[in-house]
Amino acid sequence: MGGKKPVESVIKKPTVDGFKLKGELKGDFKKMIEVLRTITFIEIAQEKSAINIAYVESKDINKNPYLFSILKIKEDEIEVLYSVTPEISPTKRRVDVIRYLLNILSLVDEEYSVDNKILYQLLEDSMKKVIDSVSVEYSRLFTERDALKKDISDYKKKVERLTEQNDVLSSQNYEIKTENDELRLRLQKLESMSDETLRTKIQEWIVEHSGSINVSEFSRMYSTPETKVEEILNQLVSEGYLEVVG
Repeated sequence: MGGKKPVESVIKKPTVDGFKLKGELKGDFKKMIEVLRTITFIEIAQEKSAINIAYVESKDINKNPYLFSILKIKEDEIEVLYSVTPEISPTKRRVDVIRYLLNILSLVDEEYSVDNKILYQLLEDSMKKVIDSVSVEYSRLFTERDALKKDISDYKKKVERLTEQNDVLSSQNYEIKTENDELRLRLQKLESMSDETLRTKIQEWIVEHSGSINVSEFSRMYSTPETKVEEILNQLVSEGYLEVVG
């Protein structure tokens, strides 16, 4: 029996990346939590000697976290885990997560600090990757642009050449048409017989056909209108060269 087949949705799973920073707890976790709870879009879970901060930016069709990041702030270290979805550049995603981390650190700077040297190295490495990727992209775009400019230039030359050829062909076509019209007129003149020649041909025809003439057949053979043939016949009769036998 026929019926609708179930359609399975294909969910592209994100990958997970991360990094670590050396840190130092200057105050206590409770005060940090009080400050962080003012941020409505994050979830906070406290452990004995750490704070977990989860930020879910989006979920998949099954309501599972899709684009997310988790900061685990320990007494002497920060561990950062985050997802990288197929539609986002890994380099851009890392930069976005670092920006988010810096915002969190700016809120708890009185209670917690990180090793700036490692943080600067992380920033420098990420920015270098961004610049390199942008440079490659711009290089590719400029290469494609130059190729397109060359194609456009070639097409313009082809159009100019074809336009010139078309003008020449149009001129030649006009000359041929004019010549053809002239030849047609000359042919018509050659094909048309004078009245004197037509009189002679009619008399010869009548002699050859036992004193009779089929006007239609004669007209077709000599390409002469029947009315013209009849006109000449009447002239020959009236002038006494022919006699109509009843």
